[in-house]
Amino acid sequence: MMLEEPSEVVEIRESVARLCGSFPGEYWRKLDREGAYPSEFVTALTEAGFLSALIPEDYGGAGLPLSTAAAILEEIQKAGCNGGACHAQMYIMGALLRHGNEDQKQRYLPGIAAGDLRMQAFGVTEPTSGTDTTSIKTFARREGSHYVINGQKVWTSRAEHSDLMLLLARTTPKSDVGKKTDGISVFIVDMREAIGNGLTIKPIRAMMNHATTEVFFDDLKVPAENLIGEEGKGFKYILSGMNAERILIGAECIGDAKWFIDKMTGYARERVVFGRPIGANQGIQFPIAEVYAQMRAAELMVRQAAALFDAGENCGAEANMAKMLAAEASWKAADTCIQTFGGFGFAEEYDVERKFREARLYRVAPISTNLILSFIGEHVLGMPKSY
Repeated sequence: MMLEEPSEVVEIRESVARLCGSFPGEYWRKLDREGAYPSEFVTALTEAGFLSALIPEDYGGAGLPLSTAAAILEEIQKAGCNGGACHAQMYIMGALLRHGNEDQKQRYLPGIAAGDLRMQAFGVTEPTSGTDTTSIKTFARREGSHYVINGQKVWTSRAEHSDLMLLLARTTPKSDVGKKTDGISVFIVDMREAIGNGLTIKPIRAMMNHATTEVFFDDLKVPAENLIGEEGKGFKYILSGMNAERILIGAECIGDAKWFIDKMTGYARERVVFGRPIGANQGIQFPIAEVYAQMRAAELMVRQAAALFDAGENCGAEANMAKMLAAEASWKAADTCIQTFGGFGFAEEYDVERKFREARLYRVAPISTNLILSFIGEHVLGMPKSY
């Protein structure tokens, strides 16, 4: 597989890098101190058309392949910015595009592409079920022309900064279905109408500035026309977008790893201790070189997974491995960068400690390394199911 990209993708990368240059480290440090959302950054990405990359041209988007969307997110992270503030819009939109009806697509996609609507919130995880998605308890009961929803979600990032939420809820109790993945449905929730009318959002202060929340549903009424696809088939709809999510997150991790590598190689060349640059010491040089090799290997897997996705091929194994390997490479790069900088790595002004905290997330979310290993063990290697 060749790594050389088409000239138009190279140009898109350069455009993303230029845009990110207007949002330097101090911008992100200030937001981090205040726990604030990067509204200006998200607006700039939206107005430039980058967040509508995957929306077809018929609905006002760019109609680009997933590999190009991955390049956009990689460049954001490589520039020291944080695509986590808005990346969900790229992969959440897929459920609507692939499984929504034409009325729903016309109602939402042009507004999302234009930036008039933000679709950033993804309501899946719950406090008691975690990554056991089939055990969610949030329930949507049909009453005439509406569904009445009760339950709770957690780690629903960007809920306070989104107009629309893609929500996963049971419409048939787990005890009443023959297959545990049945009886789960997907809804679009218009949070502009829902807040104060059955929807409550509670921010969660976390290790990194990720705008994450708990969301509570108390007899929230959602129009039946907001059901995506067929009732009870939602788990399948969500699964179809998870490969895209893993590939895009993997690309972000590659971008982070490249940022760390650039940061620490520059420092290793310039920092002089005991009369010579610290990069001349194998104790500094070799770990950086190892990180670089690890990043390049993970980059190949991300590129392969994206190519398979764009070709319409089954890429479940590759998407999962891409996300896992890229997250591990990013975290190794983050840890090595701290070690290279020594005490200065903990100083806010260098941005290393902020990116260090942000990089740790992706070994856990949106799916943990252990679950990916379970998937590989069972579905790729044919070993017994472990959970």
